[in-house]
Amino acid sequence: MIIEVAHIKVKPGHEAEFEAAVQTASAVFRKAKGCKGLHLQRCIEAPAEYEAVIRWETLEDHTVGFRQSELFQQWRELVGPHFDGPPQVRHHEIAIPRIDF
Repeated sequence: MIIEVAHIKVKPGHEAEFEAAVQTASAVFRKAKGCKGLHLQRCIEAPAEYEAVIRWETLEDHTVGFRQSELFQQWRELVGPHFDGPPQVRHHEIAIPRIDF
């Protein structure tokens, strides 16, 4: 499992519209090969900053299959107008599984 973490800054005042666009875009990710789910988290100290956390079966499912597809264009059309600069994207793998208390 690969975890994509996209740090996204949105234009001030676009927070609600951006969140609604990501909700709509969840349908795009449902169609993407290898996509296992996503969530969006918002920074408390900087409310115009978000992290989209998207789970993929393989790195290539994201970097090749999704990024080079029409689905990626649909994603960007929905959320791109709200970006305040390009997202910073990194890929992670689980080092220690989630531990709940």
